[in-house]
Amino acid sequence: MRIAFYTLGCKVNQYETQALEQLVTQRGHTLVPFDGEADAYVINTCSVTAVSDKKSRQVIRRARKTAPDAILAVCGCYSQTHPDDMDKLEVDLVAGTGDRTGFVDLLEQTWQKHQSITVLDDPFQRRTFENLPAGGLEGRTRAMLKIEDGCVNFCSYCIIPYARGRIRSLPLADCAAQAKSLVEAGYQEIVLTGIEISSWGQDLEGKPSLIDAVEAICQAVPSHIRVRLGSLEPRTITEDFCRRCAALENLCPHFHLSMQSGCDTVLARMNRKYDSSRYYESVRFLHEVYDRPAITTDLIVGFPGETEDEFQQTLDFIQKCGFAAMHIFPYSRRPGTPAAKMPGQVPNAIKEDRAHRAAEIAQNMEYAYLDSFVGQTVPVLFEEERDGVWLGHTTRYCQVGVTSTESLHNQLRQVRLTGREGSQLTGELV
Repeated sequence: MRIAFYTLGCKVNQYETQALEQLVTQRGHTLVPFDGEADAYVINTCSVTAVSDKKSRQVIRRARKTAPDAILAVCGCYSQTHPDDMDKLEVDLVAGTGDRTGFVDLLEQTWQKHQSITVLDDPFQRRTFENLPAGGLEGRTRAMLKIEDGCVNFCSYCIIPYARGRIRSLPLADCAAQAKSLVEAGYQEIVLTGIEISSWGQDLEGKPSLIDAVEAICQAVPSHIRVRLGSLEPRTITEDFCRRCAALENLCPHFHLSMQSGCDTVLARMNRKYDSSRYYESVRFLHEVYDRPAITTDLIVGFPGETEDEFQQTLDFIQKCGFAAMHIFPYSRRPGTPAAKMPGQVPNAIKEDRAHRAAEIAQNMEYAYLDSFVGQTVPVLFEEERDGVWLGHTTRYCQVGVTSTESLHNQLRQVRLTGREGSQLTGELV
């Protein structure tokens, strides 16, 4: 079978698609581009916002229109939470967020028997972590290692706990073993990912914490192999966590602390489990043990009931934190969540204006952070070439461009940083 994949959404979805790619190729199937001719089109969907739902529907409709006779298979969060929509979209195989190995069996069955299949379970009944092949296919520099699934935070704007279910963790020994296998496959950087990796270990015997997994992975691979953390809940960052992180030579000093708002009243309506004071404490802890750590974050503007004064509190707070980079989103009303029913829904024009104002501040902070490294020599892991310029990242995830006629793919090289062009540093090989 010629199979084409399309992934929407987060790094976990990307990881799971890469695992599916490995599983189907192991069975003798061929991967083809999604915009080409295939026997089966597999769409791994996202449902984190209403906009994500819309994008998932658009991709499904486009695939059906382009290839009316091919098998159309859908998995992921959108199909898990909205299975009734799949009938309207003429999907042949409907699965959710669990049992990826079983999904491959179903894909083959749908192809062989030419019959539609829908298989969905209750995510909250899942109790074990599905151990999938880590990494991806050849040619990639950075590999994702999924160590956790599920979330029980139940933020008022989020539907993901209903799509993913309870916390399930990859056992400690398997974390280390999979990291070793990625190094053996040639990867130079490992990104630890999951739906909520800060919760790793809560379901395991003895209740180990995330830092235990991080130490085991860093110690299982050579010191030159980078280990990078995915998105963290701010309360993960304690003095002990920072002290132990700083002792790990290969852990990147890049910490994405999910924030969403810098205003305490908005955070309470979001049902976040911290306030701005606790968040800033995490920022302070990291600065105490690292020189210019890359602290990045997410921000939702225009949450229901957000006043101009509350938004201004957030603007003041993000400047206080001095983020290296930010992802800024206007609030997207998500049917099925408590926030969708809250009074005071903010008009779109105001949300867009607030997003623009926050983005201006975020850009100034990002440029200032990047400028602070100009003149230094740093190791850069190169990934791809564009128009004669090789692009890579520092340990702090600053993108660097170097003009070179030699291939730098998957090489770790010392670069003297000479300047900045927008959000990219420029440099020359040493």
